[in-house]
Amino acid sequence: MSKYHTIKKIVFTKNEILLSVDGKILQIPLKKISEKLFRASLHERRSYEISPSGYGIHWPLLDEDLSIDGLLGIFHQRQSKKKAA
Repeated sequence: MSKYHTIKKIVFTKNEILLSVDGKILQIPLKKISEKLFRASLHERRSYEISPSGYGIHWPLLDEDLSIDGLLGIFHQRQSKKKAA
């Protein structure tokens, strides 16, 4: 399995999430990315799982998922399937 991103650290302040992703520090307001995380308790916020590929973060207690590409503003175009002639 190829690694999409390397997530080293996730820290929460009252209103923000701080992530170390691919050697960069991201500081993002929670309200901007997730109402569930914004309203969650510290225990709920700290109970996360990072996908083995580094593609995303999952909070099982909140049933919430965030894609790292989405947080970084990376968007992938869908590849159309070629039709057989």
